[in-house]
Amino acid sequence: MAAELPESKEQQHPLWSSDRAIVNSLLNADPTDYNLAELARLRIRYHGFPGARDIQSDLDKLLKQWNLTEAALFEKTRQIHAAAQVYKGRGSRRDDWS
Repeated sequence: MAAELPESKEQQHPLWSSDRAIVNSLLNADPTDYNLAELARLRIRYHGFPGARDIQSDLDKLLKQWNLTEAALFEKTRQIHAAAQVYKGRGSRRDDWS
């Protein structure tokens, strides 16, 4: 008989370590097109994720620091992605949203 896990069990995201480094750099950066795209990408990745509360909290902090709502961030980044290839030179296969 398997033991049941509590529903509030925190999970460790497999990309937490690399994402933590990205968030740390964003906290000390300006809201450039690239940085806005990174913030939006990480907001999507961690939306509803049951864990990584430190990253989620810092992503909220970045929105406030850059005077943005999540809706405004996503609108800006849609415009950025429509106008240019943000991840140019970093490998075009940067679509790692999950």
